Amino acid sequence: MFSDGSRAEFDLSGSPNPRLVRDLAIGLVELIHPHGSVDTTGTVGHYVRGLHRMARTLADQGFTGGVGDLRRGQLAQFWMAGPNWLESLTRYLVEGYARSGGGLGDGVLELAAGRHFNLHRSHHPLPPYSEKEWQRLTTICRQQVDDSYTAHRHALAAAAGGRHPGSGAWSHQNFCWLLSTRGPLGSSDAAEAIGVSINVFRHRGVTTVFHEAALAMFPHLEVVLAYRLLFGIYSGIVPDGIADLTIGDLDWAGDSTVLLSYIKRRTAAESTTLPRPAVRLLEQWLAHSALLRSFVPADERTTLWLAMSQPGYSRRLRKVTRSAIGRWMHRYGIVGDDGQPMKLHRSRIRTTHHAIRDKKSWTGNARATIDPNHTPAVEGDHYLTATTSGQRHAVETIIADAQHDILRRAHPPTVISEEDVAALAEGYPHLLAVMKIDDGVLAELIGGERDVFTAACADQLAGLHGPAGKPCPARPWVCLLCPLAVFAPRHAVNLLRLKAYFSRQWQQMPAAHFMTVFGPYAARIEQILDRFDPTELAAATARVTDSDDEIPLRPEGLTA
Repeated sequence: MFSDGSRAEFDLSGSPNPRLVRDLAIGLVELIHPHGSVDTTGTVGHYVRGLHRMARTLADQGFTGGVGDLRRGQLAQFWMAGPNWLESLTRYLVEGYARSGGGLGDGVLELAAGRHFNLHRSHHPLPPYSEKEWQRLTTICRQQVDDSYTAHRHALAAAAGGRHPGSGAWSHQNFCWLLSTRGPLGSSDAAEAIGVSINVFRHRGVTTVFHEAALAMFPHLEVVLAYRLLFGIYSGIVPDGIADLTIGDLDWAGDSTVLLSYIKRRTAAESTTLPRPAVRLLEQWLAHSALLRSFVPADERTTLWLAMSQPGYSRRLRKVTRSAIGRWMHRYGIVGDDGQPMKLHRSRIRTTHHAIRDKKSWTGNARATIDPNHTPAVEGDHYLTATTSGQRHAVETIIADAQHDILRRAHPPTVISEEDVAALAEGYPHLLAVMKIDDGVLAELIGGERDVFTAACADQLAGLHGPAGKPCPARPWVCLLCPLAVFAPRHAVNLLRLKAYFSRQWQQMPAAHFMTVFGPYAARIEQILDRFDPTELAAATARVTDSDDEIPLRPEGLTA
C-alpha cells in the first residue's frame, strides 16, 4: 500500500530464472514505502521491468543462481552494457536485497553502491522567474480571480430576483435564475428548458446571453486555472500536489489557519501550514464553487478544484492540460522580460516562491538560499562570512548554543524507582548542580506536582525548547532527551503510549524520514523503559489502546 492508500499488483511469473526474480523482488520491497522512497505504481512498474530485463539478460548468459551468486565481474559487465536507466534501477535492487539481510558475493555491495558506468545526462534545474515576470503573472491571476468572483456574486444576487426564462424572457438575470435552480446545463438542455429548439436557441442570440450567465454562475476552466496558479504562488506547493487536493485535505485550525495535507509524487505524503493569503484564497474558492458543489454527485463534492469544462456544455472539468495553460497564457498576453510569450512551468512557481520568500527572511528551510540551485553550505561559504566583530560574535554564539545542546542530550535519562527525595539527590547530583534545584522542587518532582505528559519537569520556564520565562512548547517526545526530565514509574503508561505512537509512525513513514524525525527519541525511550520494573510495565501495557487519542498531538502529528 502506498502513502495515499492506493494498491497495485504486479506479475513476476514467466521468468527464465525465478530464483533471481524472487531475490530482486525482495530488494524491491525494501525500496517501497514505508521502508523506502518509492511511492507510486508507475515507479514500481519501472523497477519490475528492470527486474525482468536483468533476469532475461543473465539467463541468456547461462546464469541460473540468485543475487547472492552474482560476482563483481558479472555485474560489472551487465551494468556497463547499459542503458543507464537499467543500471540505475538494478543497482538499487541489489542494494535493497542486501538491506533485507540477503548475502552478497565479495565486493558486490561496494560495486552496487559505487559510481555508475552509464552516467545520466546533466539536468539543469529551471531558474526562478524574475521579479517582474513573477509580478506580471501574480497580477493577471489575482485580477481574473477577483473579477470572476465579483461576477459570480452579482449573478447570485440577480438570480434571486429572476424568473423562468420562458415566453421570450431570455435575459441574463432569468438565465441565472434557471442555472441556480436546475444546475449546470448544456445549450441543448437549456433550449429544452425554455421550450425552443436548439436552432432557435443558437440563431436568435440566446446562446451568448446563456453562456455569459453560465460563466458567472459556475467556475470554468480559465477561472480554476487562475485559482490554482495563484494558490501555487501563495503556498509554494508542488503542482501535482495542488491538482489532486480534496476537501478532506484541509484541516481548519481556527478561522485563519489551515493545515494542508497533500501528496508529493516523488516522495510521499506531506503537510504544511498555509500562509494567510493562501487561506483567504481557499475561502474565496470554496464560496465561488459552493453552488456548483451543491449540484454534483456526492462522490464528486470532495474534489477541491471543481469546475465546468466550458460554457454551453454540462461536462465537468477533469484535467488541466498543458495546451489549456498555453492558450490561457496567450489570451492574457503574459510575456517574459525579453518581450516574448512567457512559458509557464508550474514547477518553477514552487522554485520562485521559495526563492522570493527566503530572500525576505531566513526560515531555516533547506531551500532558504539566495540561489535555489545552491546548497546552504555553498552559500554559507560564499555569502555568510563573518566580516565584523558583531557578526563573528553572533555566529560563535549560535555554534556554542548548538554544542551545549549536544552536551545536554548526552546526559543519561533521569529515572527513579524509589519515591524518595534523598535517593534522587544522591543518584543524580548533576541535575541539582546544573539547575540549582532546592529541596522544595525535589519534593514537587517526586510528588507529581511538576508532571507533564511523559515525565516530571524540573523547570518548565527554563527556555531550553522555547522562550525563557514561558511554558515549554515542546512536543511530548522532546522530553525523552531533555536534561530537565525526571521519569518515575507513574509515567510508564504514557511512555508506552508514546512508544506505540512511534510504532505507528514507523509503519507509515519512509525509514530514512522516521530516523531523522523520531530516531533519537525512539532509541531513548527504550533506554528509559529498560530501567523500569517488568511487572510495572506489564500492568501499564494493559492500559494502552494504541490510539492517537491517548497523546496530546498537534494536527500535523496525527497518524494517517
